Amino acid sequence: MSALVEFSMFPTEQTQSKSAFVARVLDIVDQSGLPYQLTPMGTIIEGESVEEVLAVINRAYEELQKDCGRVYSSIKIDWREGPMGRLGNKTASVEAKLGRKLRT
Repeated sequence: MSALVEFSMFPTEQTQSKSAFVARVLDIVDQSGLPYQLTPMGTIIEGESVEEVLAVINRAYEELQKDCGRVYSSIKIDWREGPMGRLGNKTASVEAKLGRKLRT
């Protein structure tokens, strides 16, 4: 089984720039050891279960709650029976159908 979870998370009441807070979240994601991809609008994490990925996101909430009074997040979940590796395979499948690499 595998779960792809795309999420974004940031405090609403802090400064206009959110990159320092996003960096704190990404540090937790990176240290989790799970495969992930950072995009300009969020982060995609792949895990063997939804619970495994949500545990990482929960740790990120705990980190931001230390000094943020309000945290916004958006989460999309794609769970599927089958092997891990979909994070890269989904893009490769589309590129194979097009017959060329995409700018990802």
